[in-house]
Amino acid sequence: MTTFDFDGQPVPLQPGDTILQAAQRAGHEVPHLCWHEGVSASASCRLCTVVADGRPVPACATPAVAGQRVECHTEALKTRRLHLLQMLFVEGNHFCPGCEKSGNCQLQHQAERAGMTDLHYEPLHPERPVDASHPEVWFEPNRCILCQLCVRASDELDGKRVFAIGGHGIGAKLLIDSESGRLGDSQLSVEDRAAHICPVGALLPKRVGFAQPYGQRTFDDAETRG
Repeated sequence: MTTFDFDGQPVPLQPGDTILQAAQRAGHEVPHLCWHEGVSASASCRLCTVVADGRPVPACATPAVAGQRVECHTEALKTRRLHLLQMLFVEGNHFCPGCEKSGNCQLQHQAERAGMTDLHYEPLHPERPVDASHPEVWFEPNRCILCQLCVRASDELDGKRVFAIGGHGIGAKLLIDSESGRLGDSQLSVEDRAAHICPVGALLPKRVGFAQPYGQRTFDDAETRG
């Protein structure tokens, strides 16, 4: 069977595989935030960066090649991921104990896996008004990490293009396609895939907060194992 080397372990690959897809299927964890099996890759968060044949590349968007040598969990890459996560936390307002996404949040999970214990950088404390105008979906921009998953899901799966990213640098933000710019005036439906694909607590269906008790959430077991 055709394979490539992933941190010293042979990983079988199938035609069209990216490094991330093949590694995940073989049981290897590749840290990521902006990747989802159901939509195209954007390589926007760069958390999945690996070294393939000596070059740093995004695992979510780089084809897996037979005989390739991939390094994912080196000390240098772990340090890089830790700093990326610390920057994401200070660029928004993330208060995990009070967030209903706690335990089901990819950002929280990856920070714990990376051993993050402090912010390291000075918090920016942005002021972004919450958009509760939609009758069934809540938008909390202070938690948005600009992963573009909702953008791609709305376009590729829902066929609506409700979301887009606008601005540059620290001024970049999620835009909503409606005359008012409010979620309640958009075409978004709570049944849309875009309403549920957010890896953090930025887009959430209303009236279902804290539905899963502690110990039964997505990452509880993984967090316990360390």
